[in-house]
Amino acid sequence: MAKNPTAATTRRGGRPAMKATPQPRRPTPAAASTSSPSCVDIEDLAPAVPAATPAALRAQLLRWYDAHRRDLPWRRASGSEEERAYAVWVSEVMLQQTRVPVVVGYYDRWMARWPTVRSLAAATQEEVNEVWAGLGYYRRARFLLEGAKQIVEKGEFPRTTSALREVRGIGDYTAGAIASIAFNEVAPVVDGNVVRVTSRLYAIADNPKESSTMKRFWELAGQLVDPLRPGDFNQAMMELGATLCSKTKPGCSGCPVSSHCQALALSMENSSVQVTDYPRVVPKAKPRRDFAAVCVVQIAEGLGKEVADTKDNGDIFLLIKRPEEGLLAGLWEFPLVLVDEGKTDSQNRRKAMDKYLTKLLNIDVGRKSDVILREDVGEHVHVFSHIRLTMYVELMIINLKDGVDQLSKKEDDCTKLKFANKSSMESMGLTSGIRKVYNMVQAFKEKTLCVFQRGQVPTRKRNRRSKQ
Repeated sequence: MAKNPTAATTRRGGRPAMKATPQPRRPTPAAASTSSPSCVDIEDLAPAVPAATPAALRAQLLRWYDAHRRDLPWRRASGSEEERAYAVWVSEVMLQQTRVPVVVGYYDRWMARWPTVRSLAAATQEEVNEVWAGLGYYRRARFLLEGAKQIVEKGEFPRTTSALREVRGIGDYTAGAIASIAFNEVAPVVDGNVVRVTSRLYAIADNPKESSTMKRFWELAGQLVDPLRPGDFNQAMMELGATLCSKTKPGCSGCPVSSHCQALALSMENSSVQVTDYPRVVPKAKPRRDFAAVCVVQIAEGLGKEVADTKDNGDIFLLIKRPEEGLLAGLWEFPLVLVDEGKTDSQNRRKAMDKYLTKLLNIDVGRKSDVILREDVGEHVHVFSHIRLTMYVELMIINLKDGVDQLSKKEDDCTKLKFANKSSMESMGLTSGIRKVYNMVQAFKEKTLCVFQRGQVPTRKRNRRSKQ
């Protein structure tokens, strides 16, 4: 969500200082005389309609919102102001980078499990991850839990934007949303939808990623927010951007504030200008390409006390906990090793994986374990916001000669290991990428190794590819 460049200089809980409404750049006489209708720089176009009058725009937008707002569960939240603030907080965090239809189900399950901030504060990270699984951007779930613990420790829910920004994981946008919707503070919000609506209202053609442009958006949002219904107005702006004022197909004919829209007026005067020219589209950086060997280790025999009480011991999987910082912090995954692009062949991948298993887990493949089966399963490409990860998946079924008790070399390594049977794997809070890998392995076993369906384990080593 957009960061407010003026937040640090505002009064505690107050509104940012207002400046004159910015106007689009007017053309110079030279530019006006040399430009042709077929070659127009939208940054040089003069405003086609007067700047929006805040009072008129507020009234028209709120009337539309009252009549057309979507019925969403977090908008129906009742109870105390703190309970309302908690509901707004959870919904706004979930809605970051995620579409509303996807969030609704997750929100309902979350609130059924943890209806108050105090109930959430008593949860564990693994419990939170299980409910969050599949929603992506797991750092959000981590911050929700840490923020809840912080709020409960202080004894009360923060009520102002400045106080809310002190909570871990709450930035300018989320603080403004909570303060305005739950506590009626006259505070602006700026997210992607608000940027789109505002840039079209004022025909702002500047790069929306630049800090100076973002500062203008926050200033305009602060001028426009309704002093009597700040929460409803902020939601109305976001609702307009999410529905009628969409990225590629804006419904200008049904827009309640189209008479104030300078982008629409410019598009009607000049055929080379379109409403969708605003805001300027900034090309995204290409994601980094990473490659990884992923080994789904299934332990067939030699089980120790850690897994003695599990069912279906033929399907005991080894999971590794990721570091507590960085990408997918603290989440569980199958053994995974990054490899160079030029070393993604089976031989190099298995060499890297064997080295990893020996170093971290004290599994010396071939010496301390009997490899019953080792087969390549396939590839899966998982795209993060900044990384395109190609995972080369293999299944390895082993019989540990010394049991699982001796897997780790250090005492603290036991916190990095987990043994999960099939039923546990189905309910665990795995990332969508690791869940896909697990499903690939299950499909592989069902299709290729029908003997597994009878609860048996092959006795012949199948390691042909490793010898290539």
